[in-house]
Amino acid sequence: MNTSFLLFAVLNPIFALLAAPFYMALIRKVKAYAQGRKGPRLFQVYYDLRKLLQKEEVYSSTASWIMRFTPYLNLSALLVASLFVPLVFVPEPVGGFGHVIVFLYLLALERFFTALGGLDAGSAFGGMGSSRSMSLAAVIEPSMVVAFAALSFVLKSLNMHEMFALTAREVFPLSPTLVLVSISLFIILIVETGRLPVDNPATHLELTMINEAMILEQTGKNLALLELAHALKQLLLMGILINTIFPIGLSTQLDSGKIAFSAVLFLLKAGLLAVIIGLFESSLAKMRLFRLPAFYVMAFFFSALTILIEVFA
Repeated sequence: MNTSFLLFAVLNPIFALLAAPFYMALIRKVKAYAQGRKGPRLFQVYYDLRKLLQKEEVYSSTASWIMRFTPYLNLSALLVASLFVPLVFVPEPVGGFGHVIVFLYLLALERFFTALGGLDAGSAFGGMGSSRSMSLAAVIEPSMVVAFAALSFVLKSLNMHEMFALTAREVFPLSPTLVLVSISLFIILIVETGRLPVDNPATHLELTMINEAMILEQTGKNLALLELAHALKQLLLMGILINTIFPIGLSTQLDSGKIAFSAVLFLLKAGLLAVIIGLFESSLAKMRLFRLPAFYVMAFFFSALTILIEVFA
């Protein structure tokens, strides 16, 4: 294992873990301004996480080890997934790290145990959220596979480190078809993070809850870990989209100055994307549950179109 990857394995997860909650707060702030409200402070999420970490956990009488284990497994799975998505700099590929299929399995593992944890509490809300999540996952997961297949097809690699080492050399997208893929990736980002029009993370209304219903029974440190894992997943998906559509500044060299510049530039690009997500959410209403597959199919369509263009171009 080379020095480049060892440094990446230390810096990338720490950077992602520290930065992830900020963009949750930034999206809330943008939505508040769009609705004519002041909104929470930009570092409010960090304060909330600290408060939750100091509280005790309360479990349902029907809960098993699954409810206790899920927060730790979810965060661990996403920390491992952070080794697949270069945010600060791109290391030399090592072993299976960076393989897109493994990355998708890690996301699926996190989704599965979140749903399982929601069922384990034995509450009506948790069961409802888990049922909805798994029903919709049957539609979005094929779209995710096709979207990442299209990304791999355009960049001629299944390794995400190799993909982004290639895009990092360019100021703008390497191929026009990457713009189509980026539309699919944006839809996947919205769906996977439970944002409007798919879900509404700002409410606990029965008719709108999906992700919030699954974690409603979690408290204290467990809830903090789940919220942190959710923020981390959002940042990783944002990182993939940024590295695809606007990779300028991503470092491919083990140089402290370039890495620091890349980190600052990524924070700015992610901030811009967070503002776009906030404005996108503010312009839409929650879609009815049975209309959501039509929204997911858009990701499938643009990804499939990308593959067809690459084959016949």
